[in-house]
Amino acid sequence: MPYKIATLLYCFNPADKVLLLHRAQEPNRGLWSPCGGKLIQARGESPYACACREAFEEIGLTLQPADLHLTGLVSEHGYQGQAHWLMFLFEVRPRIQQLPAPHAEGRFRFFSKVALGRLRAIPRTDRERIWPWFWQHRGGFFAAHCRCLSNGRHEWHLEESVPMGAAIRNLPTPKHKSVLHAVPPVSSNVHSVPRKS
Repeated sequence: MPYKIATLLYCFNPADKVLLLHRAQEPNRGLWSPCGGKLIQARGESPYACACREAFEEIGLTLQPADLHLTGLVSEHGYQGQAHWLMFLFEVRPRIQQLPAPHAEGRFRFFSKVALGRLRAIPRTDRERIWPWFWQHRGGFFAAHCRCLSNGRHEWHLEESVPMGAAIRNLPTPKHKSVLHAVPPVSSNVHSVPRKS
């Protein structure tokens, strides 16, 4: 099976509500998940560079690597029997001041932590483990591995855990300013859409 690498962006507004994309295309069509995208391996692109590129392409946010906090690293073995995945989960430090415009990939909405907990239209692996571990390790770091079995079950292993609660709010603020731009519709060229489990 091929091994695919993606970045996911966990963006928040000043009220600490998280920005999710209601996906209009596969994978996970019709479900809410963080925005992001696949790393362009042919360019030798780093996960941080990929996250910054995807932030601009999907939500019009200009970022530098210092604007990102790597909260999680999730690997999935044999997702849907089609591929192995490695996903870098980044929290974006600058707060999103407005809801991004909808585009070809879907529409956006902010969710509180409570509202997200009640939301059923999210990917199963997100609901089972990824969101609980993200909240537990926000401001810290975790690494996890999921073995997707042919019978539909998932075997999860938490391989590293450094919980820091809400310490992300106390991280140093980057000296430069990030800028939110109006983002044009996303074209279906080389930057394909991420697989969000």
